Amino acid sequence: MSRILLGLLLDAFPTSGPLVFGLDDTIERRRGAKIAAKGIYRDPVRSSHSHTVKASGLRWLSLMLLVAIPFAQRVWALPVLTVLAPSERYYQGKGRSHKKLTDWARQMLIQLRRWLPRRDLVVVADSGYAVLELLKRLQALSEPIWAVTRLRLDAALYEPAPARLPGQSGRPRKKGKRIPMLESRLSDPRTPWQRVSLGEWYGESKRQLELVCGTAVWYHAGKEPLPVRWVLVRDPLGKFRSQALICTNQEADPLQIVQWFTKRWQLEVTFAEVRAHLGVETQRQWSALAIARTTPCLLGLFSLVTLFAHYSSREGTLSVQRTAWYAKQLPTFSDALQAVRRQLWQHLGFRLSLPQGDIGKLPRPLLDRFTDVLCYAA
Repeated sequence: MSRILLGLLLDAFPTSGPLVFGLDDTIERRRGAKIAAKGIYRDPVRSSHSHTVKASGLRWLSLMLLVAIPFAQRVWALPVLTVLAPSERYYQGKGRSHKKLTDWARQMLIQLRRWLPRRDLVVVADSGYAVLELLKRLQALSEPIWAVTRLRLDAALYEPAPARLPGQSGRPRKKGKRIPMLESRLSDPRTPWQRVSLGEWYGESKRQLELVCGTAVWYHAGKEPLPVRWVLVRDPLGKFRSQALICTNQEADPLQIVQWFTKRWQLEVTFAEVRAHLGVETQRQWSALAIARTTPCLLGLFSLVTLFAHYSSREGTLSVQRTAWYAKQLPTFSDALQAVRRQLWQHLGFRLSLPQGDIGKLPRPLLDRFTDVLCYAA
């Protein structure tokens, strides 16, 4: 079903360049003694940098297609594949080791490569997926999947290993000399910052940033070295903290890497929308099979609604609900959902009387108003 959904999305929203996917996990807050796969996790919605909130629930890992939606005139994150990542306690007494979140991510991305064997793929993820084993496995594929993640500012980066001399004994070197930490480059006056203009930055239409980039080898003892391109980003206005990004494609343009990574914020928007409008976290089933089905289907429903609204928008612009305090100019997911509900309910469930002399008891404007109210009800 995920493969069919992905094919429908690619047909509706064709992209000539690399396909960009976002990968992230979310916590579905659930309680109950019979929900075996639940665990205690950090709640990303209620937590902050200085305050951590723990929540009991199910952890879901979702892979989303990041693509521009014509009627919204912006990038949306459309879920195509979602899996349940049970807690470590779930595996106790089952005779098998705990499957980490990065193991699920590796399996999902390899499956994605099997579905799209000839397309250039880019996956963007947060620092939780900046793991050498995962990134190295994606790079080692016959058709690599390029990964863009956030990196710690104190990560150990090295120069490439020097060429081996003729007749040199000993094991081949995996790395060269260690380069200065990215954190030290922030305060170094000799750092050659380049000012660029980014078209979209976390909801802002335009933003000035300063970048510096380079190539290096990311290495840990006992691990295989990973060649990467690193990009250090800072705000000349000082409104956000400086951060470092890495890309496993050393030939990628630094500005393109930043543009890919900023699309990741749309995953958080999708998680919020499915909670607000599609009923995620309102389920009450406790059967393991029902749990494994419902939430992936609800996330996939976000993509289906977007797909239906896209085809409806070809007949005309989608209506936009405005309020006195929010002058919304472009359709959002609530408007797309309203358009799909209106089409389904009005044409399939609430047909008007045929014009053969029947008398309409409600004026058409009043009926349309009632329909709009029902379609926008959460």
